[in-house]
Amino acid sequence: MLIKTLKSLFYRDLNRLKTEIASYAQEENIWIVDHGIANSGGNLCLHLIGNLQTYIGAEIGKTGYIRNREAEFTLRDIPRSVLLDGIDNTISVVDLALDKLNQDDLAAIYPLLVFEEKTTTEYLLVHLTTHLTYHLGQINYHRRLLDL
Repeated sequence: MLIKTLKSLFYRDLNRLKTEIASYAQEENIWIVDHGIANSGGNLCLHLIGNLQTYIGAEIGKTGYIRNREAEFTLRDIPRSVLLDGIDNTISVVDLALDKLNQDDLAAIYPLLVFEEKTTTEYLLVHLTTHLTYHLGQINYHRRLLDL
């Protein structure tokens, strides 16, 4: 049951991410950093893609994805269409990877050390849903504040 719930939440919120990125009235405003805001909506989008492609895609789905976390926060002016394509790809990767899991997999220790201590795969996946929604809220706020 949890796998179905996680799939539903990732699908819902990655589609909300697409909506947020598509909703910027001015494409260049996706990349604004102003008013003490450290990360642009575009960089947060790249970060979410990299995060899910790494922890779900590469590790669970065995996609071969190689993360460049620094680039997630330093790249600028990536076209909106590229961001949207990246989100679409991430939706597919997450869905396919989660299809590979069963209840025993959720209870198993996640193979990478992500936090100070090892966690179960279940814990990490729940964390990833909250991480996604946290940054989704930041992107929404960024868009409403700076997309004038």
